[in-house]
Amino acid sequence: MVLDGVGGRRGAGAGAGAAGAGGVTQGASRGPDIKGRHALVIGYGRSGRAAASFIKKQGGSVQVVDRADTPELREDLERAGITAHLGAYGPEDLDGTDLVVVSPGVAWDAPLVETARRRGIEVTSEIDLFFRACPARIAGITGTNGKTTTTALTTEVLRAGGLTVMRGGNIGEPVLDRLDQLGADDWVVLELSSFQLESIERPRLRIGVVLNVTPDHLDRHKSLERYVEIKTRAVAFLEPQDHAVLNLDDPACAAMRSATQAEVIEFGLHQPVSSGVTVADGWITIARAGQPRPVLRTADVPLPGEHNLSNVMAAIGAGQAAGVEPEALSQAVRHFKAVEHRLEPIGTYGGARWYNDSKATNPDSTYKALAAFAEPIVLIAGGRNKGIDLEPLAQSIAGRVAALITIGETGEELARRVREAGLQQVQRATDLTDAVRKAAALARPGSVVLLSPAFTSYDMFRDYEDRGRRFKATVLAELGR
Repeated sequence: MVLDGVGGRRGAGAGAGAAGAGGVTQGASRGPDIKGRHALVIGYGRSGRAAASFIKKQGGSVQVVDRADTPELREDLERAGITAHLGAYGPEDLDGTDLVVVSPGVAWDAPLVETARRRGIEVTSEIDLFFRACPARIAGITGTNGKTTTTALTTEVLRAGGLTVMRGGNIGEPVLDRLDQLGADDWVVLELSSFQLESIERPRLRIGVVLNVTPDHLDRHKSLERYVEIKTRAVAFLEPQDHAVLNLDDPACAAMRSATQAEVIEFGLHQPVSSGVTVADGWITIARAGQPRPVLRTADVPLPGEHNLSNVMAAIGAGQAAGVEPEALSQAVRHFKAVEHRLEPIGTYGGARWYNDSKATNPDSTYKALAAFAEPIVLIAGGRNKGIDLEPLAQSIAGRVAALITIGETGEELARRVREAGLQQVQRATDLTDAVRKAAALARPGSVVLLSPAFTSYDMFRDYEDRGRRFKATVLAELGR
C-alpha cells in the first residue's frame, strides 16, 4: 500500500541487513505459533509480564526466571498463575523449553540466551512478538536522544491528521497488552531503543525515523560500530513504498540513506535538504520538488533548544510520510506540551528558573540541554557511567556553566575533571536534597538551575523517572514553601 501525499528522495538501496525483507507483510500471521509452545521468559518487568500474558492467552505455557526475588514479585507471579525460578538461574531452566523471550534489560548475548541458541531454541522478545502479530501500520522512532519527545510529537501530528494512533514501545504500557485494540487502518507510533531494535527479527515499519546516533550503551553493545548497526535496523528493512526520515545534520543518520530501499525524507538545520523538512527565513518548511511549503514559524515551536527544533522537524517528516496536511502539522506542534523529564519546567524560585531534564542519561543529551539556554546555568549532574569518556563532558561543562553540583557514582571524578578543565565553582552533593540546597544557594535571579545528569540513574534511583520525580518533589519541598 502506497501512502498518499508524500514526497521524498529514494534511498540508494537496501543494506545487507535488509536482504529479503520484501517477503514479509506487516500484520500477516507470521512468527511462532504460540499454541502448545513451552516458553521461558527471562526477566519479569513490564515487558516480561506482557509477554507472559500474551503467550498464555495464545495457548502456550510459561515459566519465568528473574534475578530478583521479592515478596511483591512472588505475589504477582502467583496471581498470574505462572511458575518461576527466582534468584540464581541457569541452563537447567531451559529443559523442556522451545521458546525463550528475552526482556529489554537482559543482554541479547547473555549466557542463558546464548545457551538457548546453541540448543536450537527459538529466541524472541516482547516487542518482536508484537511486530509479528500487529495488524496496524507502525512508525518507529529511534536515536540516541529525543526519542520520547519525537514519539509523542509524531503521535499528535498523526492524530491531527485524523488518523487513529496508539503510542508505545520503550515508554508506558507494553503495546503487546493492547494488541487486540488495533486494526489494519490504525497506526502505532513506537519509541524503539537499541535494546529493542536488536531483539526484533525483522523490524517491518511503514515509517522509520532515526534522530541521531552518538556513543551510548557501549557497556552493552561493546562498540560504537555495533551500536550504529543496530540503529540502522530501523530503516534497513523498509520496502520501496515505505519512508525513512533521516537527520542530515548527523553523519551516521545521513549515511543510512544508502542502507534503505525506502523513500527518504530528509530533515536538517545545518545541511541542505533536497526533499524533506528544513528551516528557511524563520519558518519550518517542507521542501518537495523544489517547491518549499511553509508549516509554521520556528518562534511558534513551544519547546526550548535547537535539539527540540530538530525533533519537531522529524515529527513533521513522519507526518508528511503519513499524508498529514501542513495545516494539521502546524496545529499539532503549536499545541504540544513538553514531555515529563525532558527540559521540563518546574518553577521559578528566588528569580531562578528550575528545570528537570532527568532523561538526559548520556553526555550528548546534556550538551543539547546546556545549548538550549542563554542564561547562566547551575548544573546538577552525575550518576552511573555506561563506559563514556568523561573528558569531553568535563570540557563542555567547564566552558558553559556558572556552577556545577555533582551527584552519584561519577560525581567525584566528574567534579575533579571539571575543576581541571577550569571551572572552580564545583561542589559535591551527598544526595538530591543536598544538591538542591547547594544549587539554590548558588543560583542568582535570572539564572537557570538544571538537572541534566548525563548519566544513568541506577546508582541512586529506580530509573530516570524516579530521579526526576524525586527532584521535582525536593525542589517543591525545599523552595516552594
